[in-house]
Amino acid sequence: QVQLVESGGGLVQAGGSLRLSCAASGRTFSSYAMGWFRQAPGKEREFVAAISGGGGSTVHADSVKGRFTISRDNAKNTVYLQMNSLKPEDTAVYYCAARYGGVATMIEPLYAYWGQGTQVTVSS
Repeated sequence: QVQLVESGGGLVQAGGSLRLSCAASGRTFSSYAMGWFRQAPGKEREFVAAISGGGGSTVHADSVKGRFTISRDNAKNTVYLQMNSLKPEDTAVYYCAARYGGVATMIEPLYAYWGQGTQVTVSS
């Protein structure tokens, strides 16, 4: 069982930056691939970024490539999402997710554990 707690969301102007954090419980954090997803009002949840258990492999959605970066610190049981050059269309609730097995994937049903989400609002 893994429990995930996101933090770092907030209100920012377009062009600004935020860093989201997701703290995980448990002693085998490096055995879990981690992902970030987001859901805007009236839209389905969508993939943002994922990272392998060891951190050596990442994948980012086309919509955030070059602006967002996923990383992790296994010593701290934490995964991060650095978000730069934010746009109003990035406004959403951002969710952290974990899947046992080290392969990063954008396939949402493969993630068994989810955080409660953190709101990111980008004003124009």
